[in-house]
Amino acid sequence: MSNPSDEYDHLLRSNLNRVFNERDPAKRAEAIAELFVETPIMFEPTNIVSGRAEISRVAGDLLQQFGPDFVFVPVAAAVGHHGMAHLPWQAGPKDGPVAVTGADVAEIVDGRIARLWVLLNPAA
Repeated sequence: MSNPSDEYDHLLRSNLNRVFNERDPAKRAEAIAELFVETPIMFEPTNIVSGRAEISRVAGDLLQQFGPDFVFVPVAAAVGHHGMAHLPWQAGPKDGPVAVTGADVAEIVDGRIARLWVLLNPAA
């Protein structure tokens, strides 16, 4: 029997790397089609984003805003069960310093992200 946390870890790490670290819009759209349900919703601290195309746009805008060396990095394995998963991450320039920390919390339906909450930790 497979471990749901392993599946959730793979899914949420793939989201971080293939969506939120992907600068090529076509590759990002392909990853979103694979990783997200048809009509996903993403909850950011100040915004609610609906649909695959809008999630791709938001990810692309973030990468453009923070520059070519900005990267999201998982800081621990994702954990989860019963359709809910949590992945802590940090982000900043590739060679440091860390600019922001947070976590993605996802509702998983049929092996795909249905709803994604982006939680930001308070600044140190």
